[in-house]
Amino acid sequence: MKIAVIAANGGMFDAYKVFNIATAAAATDAEVGIFFTFEGLNLIHKEAHKNLPMPAGAEHFQEGFQRANVPPVDQLVGMATEMGVKMIACQMTMDVMSLEKEQFVDGVDVGGAVTFLTYAKDADITLTF
Repeated sequence: MKIAVIAANGGMFDAYKVFNIATAAAATDAEVGIFFTFEGLNLIHKEAHKNLPMPAGAEHFQEGFQRANVPPVDQLVGMATEMGVKMIACQMTMDVMSLEKEQFVDGVDVGGAVTFLTYAKDADITLTF
């Protein structure tokens, strides 16, 4: 199975959605690729992914994540990398936001929309978060 994900949002809940799906799919031997664009780049930014915003009024979820032994986002990012999840940072968004590849976690590729479309053209499942 091949799964293509677009991560365009950059909050805590977005990170859990993206990396929960990606790592679960990779654990079933699916091929997984994630295209990070706009605020979604926060999910793989070396500093930003450690301090992602929680939606207002949802602070109680943090305790729930801990009680349920849900790994923190930085661990999920590491797990995805170790499991071979392909992570593509959007070149256009990086240019617009003056970001460099070195600002992202190790293992991230940089590419444009065509790079992702080439990957996703024969995906069995395509998701957007």
